[in-house]
Amino acid sequence: MNYSTIANAEVVRLITIPISHYSEKVRWAFDLLKIPYIEERHVPVFHRLATRQYGGSSVPLLVTQYGNFTDSTDILHYLDTLSLESQRLYPKDPDLRREVEELEELFDARLGADTRNWGYFYRSGDRKTMRKAWCNGTPQFERVGFEIAFPLISAKVRQVYNITADSAASSLQGIKEIFEIVDRRLAGGKTYLVGDTISAADITFAALAAPILLPPEHPVLVAEIEELPSEMAIVIKGLHSTAAGVYALRLYRQQRRVQ
Repeated sequence: MNYSTIANAEVVRLITIPISHYSEKVRWAFDLLKIPYIEERHVPVFHRLATRQYGGSSVPLLVTQYGNFTDSTDILHYLDTLSLESQRLYPKDPDLRREVEELEELFDARLGADTRNWGYFYRSGDRKTMRKAWCNGTPQFERVGFEIAFPLISAKVRQVYNITADSAASSLQGIKEIFEIVDRRLAGGKTYLVGDTISAADITFAALAAPILLPPEHPVLVAEIEELPSEMAIVIKGLHSTAAGVYALRLYRQQRRVQ
């Protein structure tokens, strides 16, 4: 279906959890392409009340008059049909497009899970931090519910994602492996991962790496590095010095345009 007229026909609804890096991936695409949208933020667990009526369980979920999209990559493909030729997130050249899609899938499947799990190991039990991460811009009754049910929500998150010391160590190793892959792709001074313009691959890497890089331009900034446990801070500072880390922070600084 051609969705090219939708931008003039409606303002779509994006259902998110504030700190969700998959939600940030989609927010970034919307803002970069200057496509209007309404973000509807929810606290974890409470988000199910919003998503289930549209056929989804997780976030991000995009509600449009043409149907609902329940996966971040599907949403980016949809947004690509609305963008100008010069702003396409997926290259027209089939070989370059395949590279972008393969990298996006790699980052979604591995980096996204690993940065989430590593971060939650250290922070999911910290009420103050998670209040900033989960409650920013959410309905008042959900914020009240967070305060009451925080121990249960935190425990549920750790159970669902199997957050343990061993899984955190494994996740950190996975993060480093992905960063090394990106380091190699950037060798020779490349500005972007594929081609000469920003693509879905670049946005996906930077957004999903954000929990372990803490770019100041992130729209839901939870903490400064100086506020973190020393063990976390050492890892983050080390990743800042890699080619992949420098590149992701540069993308946030130069390309993260918030509406």
